[in-house]
Amino acid sequence: MMTLYAYFRSSTSYRTRIAMNLKQLDYDYITVNLAQDEQLEAAFQSINPQGLVPVLQVDDLWLYQSPAILEWLEEVYPEHPLLPKDVAARMKVRALSAMIGCDIHPLNNRRILQYLRNELSVDEAKVMTWCQRWMSEGFAALEKRLAQDKTRGKFCYSDRPTFADCYLIPQVSSAKRFKVDLTAYPNIVAIDAHCRTLEAFADADPMVQPDAPNA
Repeated sequence: MMTLYAYFRSSTSYRTRIAMNLKQLDYDYITVNLAQDEQLEAAFQSINPQGLVPVLQVDDLWLYQSPAILEWLEEVYPEHPLLPKDVAARMKVRALSAMIGCDIHPLNNRRILQYLRNELSVDEAKVMTWCQRWMSEGFAALEKRLAQDKTRGKFCYSDRPTFADCYLIPQVSSAKRFKVDLTAYPNIVAIDAHCRTLEAFADADPMVQPDAPNA
């Protein structure tokens, strides 16, 4: 049995839930409440010294860092693949994922925003401006990549969900929360809308998790 240590609003937890749902894997869910700094407590630090979610426990194996977790899931559970078979295509999916996971998400990560607020005394309006600026720049580049792929279906790559969709949907959720204007990104908006019609994505949504407010 697998156990996922996660937080409902964490984008990295969200992308992991999507991937596990797409692979039709069952797991137990243990909340690590980031808003109450549970990730800094000794109990969780003994599991992950970085104090980050998600962490996936599979028997006596502990997995951390969502990109590595997704790769492990793909290798161990190849059914319902989230990477194409072709080597060049796999590179493209990983590159799209990295555009989001490496170049957009880290700049609006909760740790960064809390540092801006608490250590640098940046007011909330400027924090919002920060998020909007970096998300918009990242989405602009991603939108161009998606528009260039004339063979793409309703997902980020081809006609089935991949790692890239697992990364994108949580990032769009964050963009909406930070009031990013998505008008200039019709491909991103369309992919997001389509993915949200699928059960695997809907069941991974932050607001239906057991630790979500009013869940």
